[in-house]
Amino acid sequence: MPIRSYKPTSPGRRSMTVSGFDEITQGTPHKALTRSKKRISGRNNQGRITMRRRGAGHKRKARLVDFRRDKPGVPGRIETVEYDPNRSARIALVCYLDGERRYILHAVGLKVGDTIVSGDKVDVRNGNAMLLRNIPLGTEVHNVEMQPKGGGKIARAAGASVQLMAKEGDHALLRVRSGEVRKVPLDCMATIGQVGNLDHENVSIGKAGRSRWLGLRPKVRGVAMNPVDHPLGGGEGKTSGGRHPVSPWGQPTKGYRTRKNPRTQNMIVARRRK
Repeated sequence: MPIRSYKPTSPGRRSMTVSGFDEITQGTPHKALTRSKKRISGRNNQGRITMRRRGAGHKRKARLVDFRRDKPGVPGRIETVEYDPNRSARIALVCYLDGERRYILHAVGLKVGDTIVSGDKVDVRNGNAMLLRNIPLGTEVHNVEMQPKGGGKIARAAGASVQLMAKEGDHALLRVRSGEVRKVPLDCMATIGQVGNLDHENVSIGKAGRSRWLGLRPKVRGVAMNPVDHPLGGGEGKTSGGRHPVSPWGQPTKGYRTRKNPRTQNMIVARRRK
């Protein structure tokens, strides 16, 4: 999939690139699988900001994507490949043999007309879903469940995949892109192959306004604020802060580990940091 660039008719156009959308075969989504989506703009159920720098952006409709792949033994045919504004990956509309239609994540190599299936004994082909216990070692998979029948949680973004390294007892060892090795139960489902839209990471936003379309608001540096607003603010002239980077509430923000979940600590075999 090529990256499209523009003639430099303005400063914003000079560095802007967009996806080629060559794999897209349908412009409008399947209406039965869409829902209205309310903008939360980083607010919680009390209306308070819990995630800063979010808001506005273009109106979107949510697509109901099937992350469970819980139609064992029922083959489905890829009808369309579509754009999803809520994720970096493309989605594919699948029409199953019983007439039901569902959206799935589009995997590398899937084309309109291809047949996919999920189940215990299926071919190891891109787009097919099966239990980790039945997948050969060394296979690249995506949309991996963390708990059986819990729906895919790992490797769902554009170009993402994890590698099945080993099987020990009731768990499989997966190596993710960061280098972390993690245990996952063998009864979890995973989809063969790599998520499509590989060139997403090469797209250049190009201008501030395009970030606003995506719902991302401006970010102000702490050292540019006043002391009342941020621990790094104030000082005579331009200062670098004088301390390690922190949030407005004093929490270290770069390199400080905040994970405190002893219940799942033993599921991480090797950290991404040495």
